[in-house]
Amino acid sequence: MGNREALLDGAKQCLLEKGYDRTTVRDIATAAGVSMAAIGYHYGSREALLQQALFSSLEDWDAGLQAQLAKLDEPKGPKRFEAVWNLLIDHVKANRTMWMASFELFMQAQRSPELAEVYAQGQPGALAAMAALATGDIEETIDADTIRTVGAVQLALVSGVVMQWMSYPDSAPDPQALAAGLKTLAATLD
Repeated sequence: MGNREALLDGAKQCLLEKGYDRTTVRDIATAAGVSMAAIGYHYGSREALLQQALFSSLEDWDAGLQAQLAKLDEPKGPKRFEAVWNLLIDHVKANRTMWMASFELFMQAQRSPELAEVYAQGQPGALAAMAALATGDIEETIDADTIRTVGAVQLALVSGVVMQWMSYPDSAPDPQALAAGLKTLAATLD
């Protein structure tokens, strides 16, 4: 493994152990077993390396989640909804530090036009993935309107539920509470 890969692995480790804001150049270099100057040489800055490390970690995490979702044999409907949300909640519990780092990076993007642009570029893919999660359909088969509407609602729901499970897990909603709440909200639209 070269210095570039070692730095990426070291940055991933630091994100999980310390978070985005508390990770220093020295922390990353120590975890990677390389000099601090190597960060500038290979990535340009601590921030660029941590961003790359987080996006790479999120891709790894998403691939694992997608593999588990693909194994669900529940057809569309209430049982699938419950199975998907149980899986998501289990992932939140198992990957709490990853979610924390993701939220930290999102907050950094509010002050960084470059990072905000990276987030904006990833938005269409995120909405398509969220629409697929909600509908149980394959991303490539979902129409643009469903991606724009269902994907956005599902993304908001996932983000909010993750924040609740991270903040107060003892009273965060389970799949049954989510389903009941969505049914009640939908009834207000008639």
